[in-house]
Amino acid sequence: MKIVDWLYKLIRWVFGGIFIYAGSTKLLEPEIFATLIEAYGIVPEGLLMPVAIVLPVLEVFAGAGLLFDIKGSLSITAGLLVLFVAVLSYGIWMGLDVDCGCFGKEDPESRAFHGLKLTLYRDMVMITGVAFIYGWRRYRPIIPVNIMMLVDKYFFKKRKIKNAYL
Repeated sequence: MKIVDWLYKLIRWVFGGIFIYAGSTKLLEPEIFATLIEAYGIVPEGLLMPVAIVLPVLEVFAGAGLLFDIKGSLSITAGLLVLFVAVLSYGIWMGLDVDCGCFGKEDPESRAFHGLKLTLYRDMVMITGVAFIYGWRRYRPIIPVNIMMLVDKYFFKKRKIKNAYL
């Protein structure tokens, strides 16, 4: 196996772990994440808690999907990163002195300083990694796992066979 094949897997696994960790820490205390979202002033008050729950759930699912190379998880990851870059850019443009909220209350960046630029740079590097994964899939015809095909193969076909013998 080529080194670049291992790099493809490593980036997927690292990003998957980061997204699972980040989403999980936010899901443990969604009230804190909702407060951080509120500081940006872009989500209506009535939607703060739903957004504070839905975003981390998406992060966890996208991260798990990246670990197992499930179809659609890279697209969700890319979409989330674009959203995060847009929000961080808005925060920087507005001169906000807030925590990004990336890793919940345990975010070391939030303890050190309230700067969004470092987080923006980190997310841009991650977007580069996502672009690499997309490119490598195209270069080496890698087809992610289609979860619906797995469900059909291991659940419904066995069930059909059982029903055929009844």
